[in-house]
Amino acid sequence: MERVIVLAGGMSYEREVSLSSGRRVADALKGAGFQVEIREADSALLPLLAEDPPDLVFPVLHGAEGEDGSIREVLELLDIPYVGSRPDACRLAWDKPTAKAIVRAAGLATPESVTLPKEIFHDLGASAVLAAIVARLGLPLFVKPTRGGSALGASVVREAAELPAAMVGCFSYGDVALIERFITGTEVAVSVVEVDGVPTALPAVEIIPLNERYDYTARYTAGQTEFVTPARLSPTAATRAREAALTAHQALGLRHLSRTDLIISPHDTPHLLEVNVAPGMTETSLLPLALHAAHLTIPQLLPPTP
Repeated sequence: MERVIVLAGGMSYEREVSLSSGRRVADALKGAGFQVEIREADSALLPLLAEDPPDLVFPVLHGAEGEDGSIREVLELLDIPYVGSRPDACRLAWDKPTAKAIVRAAGLATPESVTLPKEIFHDLGASAVLAAIVARLGLPLFVKPTRGGSALGASVVREAAELPAAMVGCFSYGDVALIERFITGTEVAVSVVEVDGVPTALPAVEIIPLNERYDYTARYTAGQTEFVTPARLSPTAATRAREAALTAHQALGLRHLSRTDLIISPHDTPHLLEVNVAPGMTETSLLPLALHAAHLTIPQLLPPTP
């Protein structure tokens, strides 16, 4: 394997994050001796792939086209190998309520939640629906779009009066909201990569945002979040976190790499928040931090040549 195309950019809200991830992946692969090109997923891509197919494509696109399986579906149509999960698995993980149902069936804990489209608030009356949500789930709550990443449109609701504004912010980034019971504890991310073809959980990364919210700014602004790797967990909690990430990876049918976000309760129980099939690869991203702690590198994420 010599020539790799890194797909980065796109038109999602996470375009700049994707471009940053793409540059970092490209630099790491070039340093390992690969011939690397960074390309956009635009009208020039398919003619390029057809006329001069690479040995491998490494998608680091975030948002819909990078995580809903669509671009990977096209790569499979062209019979071009790529890094990451197959389209059907991506679709399952991309839709957070679907992913929650699957991992719950696999025995994992995930916060109790409701999923509602914005139309229901118009049809039934926002006040009545919001009151029913609070009555069922209590407070505090966590509101986020069912699809998307980087905490865009996500917010914590500690008082009932804050819920309407949270829903408006959520619907700015998607038409369906996932409202979860807020779980307190230690926030960690556990990445899973394949080492010699075997899914392996990397050391957990503990996330400590300075402003107590791991929002978009805290994720991608150096110095806004403290990361501790390995996370300061008890041996029991660390084992359970690794097992939860591996269970989620396998239950969703993922391959090559994934990142599972968890809250570890004071009783050492991991609560799964979501699973990401296209983790960020920036300087402040969680998968690269875990790779470093495990003494692995980005080039080692490439699957073996058939």
